[in-house]
Amino acid sequence: MSRHFQVTFDAHDPRALSAFWRDALGYVHPGPPGVDLPEGADPLAAWDDFLARIGVPEDQRNTRSAIEDPDGNGPRVFFQQVPEDKVAKNRVHLDVRAAPGLEGEERMAALEAECDRLLGLGAKRLRRFEPEPPMSTGFLVMADPEGNEFCLD
Repeated sequence: MSRHFQVTFDAHDPRALSAFWRDALGYVHPGPPGVDLPEGADPLAAWDDFLARIGVPEDQRNTRSAIEDPDGNGPRVFFQQVPEDKVAKNRVHLDVRAAPGLEGEERMAALEAECDRLLGLGAKRLRRFEPEPPMSTGFLVMADPEGNEFCLD
């Protein structure tokens, strides 16, 4: 039997990093427990109100954040605040499938277009690996705003 899992990121700024990954993955921020958000409502603003209402001190309101797949298929992604800096290459990273079914130059062009979009959200481009059939179809290595590496593939 397979298990459901959550991906957890250590972060300096959980709210900002979760917003980056929300936009990168097409995920959403869930609303607070017991709060029914009207369509178009800002879930982060609802969290601010909720945390204030339950007495969480303002300096502790950015210690965690989460995003979820709006279709319920992908894993939940959780962000927790940590004091230490990222000091080495991460041992686990996400491969973001940005060009499913595409090959060759068409694939690389789709990856480059997604790279440009993510650069606008605060990502950094690290390097490009050209297709080397049959073992590699090509990919781009990037870093999120806090330096966590991921691949566009």
